[in-house]
Amino acid sequence: MHIKVGTRGSKLALAQTNSVIEALKKVAPKIEAEICVIRTSGDIMQDVSLAQIGGQGVFVKEIEEALLARSIDLAVHSMKDVPGETPEGLIFAAVMKREDVRDVLVSRGNVKMEFMPKGAKIGTGSLRRAAQIKAMLPDVSIMPLRGNIDTRLKKIETENLTGVILAAAGMKRMGYLEKITQYLPIELMLPAVGQGALGLEIRVQDTQLSELCAKMNDEQTAAEVAAERAYLRALGGGCRLPIAAYGLLEGKRLTLEGILTVPNGSTMIRDKVWGEIGQAEELGKKLADLILEKGGKRLLDLMC
Repeated sequence: MHIKVGTRGSKLALAQTNSVIEALKKVAPKIEAEICVIRTSGDIMQDVSLAQIGGQGVFVKEIEEALLARSIDLAVHSMKDVPGETPEGLIFAAVMKREDVRDVLVSRGNVKMEFMPKGAKIGTGSLRRAAQIKAMLPDVSIMPLRGNIDTRLKKIETENLTGVILAAAGMKRMGYLEKITQYLPIELMLPAVGQGALGLEIRVQDTQLSELCAKMNDEQTAAEVAAERAYLRALGGGCRLPIAAYGLLEGKRLTLEGILTVPNGSTMIRDKVWGEIGQAEELGKKLADLILEKGGKRLLDLMC
C-alpha cells in the first residue's frame, strides 16, 4: 500500500509527519509513505497577522483541498490549527497521544514571567496568548510575531525582545527543551484548543486507511480534544475573540475548562465543567452555554 502524506514544510511539521509515518509503519510494516509538502496561505502570508488573514484554518485549508482532490491520501495536522468544522467528505481517523499542552517562555537572560520588568516586550502572534499575558502583566508590551520556531527565537535578538511565548510540544519535537526559560502553568495560560495533539485526516470513504489510523488513536487525547473542539464550535469558531480550552481525562472523569476574552485581557470569562468520557460533545456545549451566560454573548455581539 502506497500513500501520499500531506504536510506543511516547516522543520517542525516535517518532524511531526515523520513521527506519524514511523508510527504508521509499526502497525503496517509494508506501507510505503511519500511526503508531499503543501504551502498553505498561513505559510505564504508571513507579513500580516493570523487574525488579518483569517485566523483559524490558514494552515489547513490547502491541505484539506489536496485531500479532497485526491492529491494526497493522509493529512497530518497540529490540532490547534484546525477549525471547529471539518469539511464534508473528510474525517479525523485518529488523534495521536498528546505532548505537553503548556505554553513556554523563552527569554533574554532567562527572566521568568513573574519578574518581567515594566515595559518588557513579549513576542507572540497568538491573540489567546497575548490576552492572557496582558491579564497577568498589564504593563508589558505585546509584539506581533510570525514565522517558524527558529525565526521566532532569533527575533529575541534581532528585534530586541525580552522574550517569546511558544508551545512546549513544538519545542520538544524540535529538541529545544534546553532553550526554555519557564513552563507557564495552565492556571495562568490556558492552552489553545487541541494544543500538543496531532490529528490524522483522511477521506471518509478510505476505509482501509481508516482502520490503520485507528490503531494509532489515543483514546484519552481524542476525548480531551473532542471536548475542546465542541466548545470551540459552540462559541462559533470563526470569531476572532481569543478562545482557550483544556480537556483532561482522569480515569473516566472528563474535565473541560475554557475561557473567552477580549484581546487586551481586560475582560476574561472562565468556567469549568465535568462529566464522563463519552460526553465530550455535551460538555463542550455545556461549557459554552455557561460562558455565554456569564457575559460571553455580550462580548461576541460586540466583537464578532
